[in-house]
Amino acid sequence: MPVDVVSFGCRLNAFESELIAREADAAGLADTIVINSCAVTNEAVAQARQSIRKLKRERPEARIIVTGCAAQTQSDMFAAMPEVDRVLGNDDKLHAAAWHATRQALAGPRFGIDASEKVAVSDIMAVREMAPHLLDGFQRGLPRVFVQVQNGCDHRCTFCIIPFGRGNSRSVPMGAVVDQVRTLVERGHAEIVLTGVDLTSYGADLPGAPKLGRLVQQILRHVPELQRLRISSIDSIEADADLLDALASDARLMPHLHLSLQSGDDMILKRMKRRHLRQDAIDFCAQVRRLRPDVTLGADLIAGFPTETEEMFARSLDLVEQCGLTFLHVFPYSPRPGTPAARMPQVDGAVIRERARRLRAAGEAALRRRLEAEVGCQRDVLIESDSQGRTEHYLPVAVSGASLGAVQQLTMIGHDGVKLLVQPSLSSPGSTGRSSTR
Repeated sequence: MPVDVVSFGCRLNAFESELIAREADAAGLADTIVINSCAVTNEAVAQARQSIRKLKRERPEARIIVTGCAAQTQSDMFAAMPEVDRVLGNDDKLHAAAWHATRQALAGPRFGIDASEKVAVSDIMAVREMAPHLLDGFQRGLPRVFVQVQNGCDHRCTFCIIPFGRGNSRSVPMGAVVDQVRTLVERGHAEIVLTGVDLTSYGADLPGAPKLGRLVQQILRHVPELQRLRISSIDSIEADADLLDALASDARLMPHLHLSLQSGDDMILKRMKRRHLRQDAIDFCAQVRRLRPDVTLGADLIAGFPTETEEMFARSLDLVEQCGLTFLHVFPYSPRPGTPAARMPQVDGAVIRERARRLRAAGEAALRRRLEAEVGCQRDVLIESDSQGRTEHYLPVAVSGASLGAVQQLTMIGHDGVKLLVQPSLSSPGSTGRSSTR
């Protein structure tokens, strides 16, 4: 049987899961399940553990390997599980040699192995460079593909364990990124998404310290055939002038930004050790909207951070309207062992869940308002599947009868509260991607 990879967490993990599948298959592993774990919340770790137990019951003869952020930060816990045969580090999982070594290790007896012998986790903080990973094989035929340009994080937000799972920030050289994008465009992919752990820290470790904006401009300049370029989550306080200039001047850079805001209260932001204040977030969103009036904004927000009062939470709730947010990714606060926030006075769990519910409800209402505003507009829609596409603003569109990967100009006739609606029968597919500046 082939290698099965079960991915938890972020888009970057999903991207890396495809690399894992490629390398594990090439190493000759068979009848193997790889859990690519997430450590962002206690719930994410619990989900990985539950999945391991369930998969072992369903496939008792399969070997189970655990990797990802939770494996890096809590390797002993996973190694102690009798269902687990190997724990592989978060950097190790990206290298062919580690998978060949894993195949050899798993060729031995299953029983009588000490938990420590299962662990193959190297020091993530010692990793200083990042090699480009082009996954052209699995991405063939997909309309939207991801290019990893950065990994790790140099910041130490008090709630976050991810730097200890990903290591320090490191970047793929600009030339290698441009080459990857060009290759993917030549193979027919309409939209490229730049992804990383802390995307706006891109380039600080490279010669000359180029910033994300310069990388974006180089891609747009040197790959004129590219129809759509999108960037994943950014830290607004680190957004550079070149990035904003590209957003304002080139229609191929999609008018959609997802921001790492986390809270709308200044005291909580300081206790989180964030680098921005509430007004910084509001000012940034207003600036972006002046530069690109039709931009759609999303944000990560944490509900119930330690010491958060109802008044403090109300400022986060109000931030949805103040910043004009459309997409919310809401995290109920979860204390991660070893982080400073885990030692702060905690908010009651029921209160956290209720605040998260209220934030999500605000996000759902904001999305409905944006969908309503889109009715009657013509948008370029990238067809992702036989039933869904997405506009330039990342708004989902219910479609039928269109070709996968086509970019079609469609008129929005309504919405169902979740997706935009168009005429049931679409015209023959044709690309409307633009490469000229606005």
